Amino acid sequence: MRFASKRQTVEAIDEDAGVSLLIVEPEDMWHANNLIAVGDVIHAPALRKVTMTTATGSTVGKSVRTNLSIKVKSTFFDPLASELKVSGTVVNENDWVSVGQHHTITLKYEKADIKFTIWKSAGWDSVALQTLKEALSEDRPEAIVAVVMHEGLANICLITDFRTIVKQRVESSIPKKRSSAKEASGGMAAFYEKTLSNLRSNVDFSQPRTLLLASPGFVAQDFRAYMQSEAARTGDKTLQRMAKEAVVVHSSTGHVHSLNEVLRSPEVKKTMHDTRFTTETNLMDQFYERLRKDDGKAWYGTKPVEKAVAEGAVGRGGGVLLVNNAFFRSMDVATRKKYVALVDKVKADGGEARLLSSDHESGKRLEALGGIAAILTYPMFDLDEDEDEEGDIEGAVAADNSAEGTTVL
Repeated sequence: MRFASKRQTVEAIDEDAGVSLLIVEPEDMWHANNLIAVGDVIHAPALRKVTMTTATGSTVGKSVRTNLSIKVKSTFFDPLASELKVSGTVVNENDWVSVGQHHTITLKYEKADIKFTIWKSAGWDSVALQTLKEALSEDRPEAIVAVVMHEGLANICLITDFRTIVKQRVESSIPKKRSSAKEASGGMAAFYEKTLSNLRSNVDFSQPRTLLLASPGFVAQDFRAYMQSEAARTGDKTLQRMAKEAVVVHSSTGHVHSLNEVLRSPEVKKTMHDTRFTTETNLMDQFYERLRKDDGKAWYGTKPVEKAVAEGAVGRGGGVLLVNNAFFRSMDVATRKKYVALVDKVKADGGEARLLSSDHESGKRLEALGGIAAILTYPMFDLDEDEDEEGDIEGAVAADNSAEGTTVL
């Protein structure tokens, strides 16, 4: 997905003019579904069935192409067809439709870029802006990172469900075989250093993600060993994780076209399976493990989580807020604002906030817990006690004691 205008930026959104976006690949429909909420206004091409009267007085049905603006009442996303149906009431009148009539606009990927414009009913809050950034970014969390390489050449790529993006081509001169072993070794070390530097500058590894290293011979294996030695030398935990979780596979060359054979290999297919939701699934597993331990560091439900967030317990040092993204598509503005405030507070405290989709297993597991949960940085207990009930009990005890002539200290 990209902006329809090159002058548009995330930092300078005109809420009156709306944000115009282009659907350029099937994957964009996933992001459009997350971006469009009930109450928003959408302007897009539409096919409208109308009844027309002929010169003889008879009526015939006809489908006409037009552009409509509707206020969203519901959405339905079909991931298999990469199609999003947006239903609502018309807010702009034209020759074919009147204000207030119901219509469903179907957004889908086609060969020509499809444009739609969105006005957010509650404004572009931090969660909506983050969703927009993810839709526009090539480096999406679910994209697999692949480094296809041979001696002196490395192609750093991002692989999504629908395309491969070459982020950087790295070339380095390697001494010929007639050179001494020391020169050759030094040349490869310089090549690995350059490749690693470009890899980290072009791809965000702040969160765990799949990294494939592919090459003929032992180049990829040696590059992984170089990453491990650098991680040990510098104490870099992110690099240590990258090296540990990297998957090394064979390719015939270090050129991009070799990715075709790499992606067909059984180990890579297994690695790629459901990559989009791997992190969310792992977080839900961690949450349930904490819940089983009953150590006071896992809570679910709106009130307990709100209390934990207010106390700063979902912050720096491993705090994670898990929220169903349905809350941010609610018709109730106050509901959306409440959950946006929770996300902002957790991020301000240095914690992590993850929006889970109810279209996936991890989101369904969270939905069963009320749609919100948190992993705390330190134990807290009795968060699920009702304060009002506690007040009533204390008041009743005080009244009872008072009636008996007992002084309550």
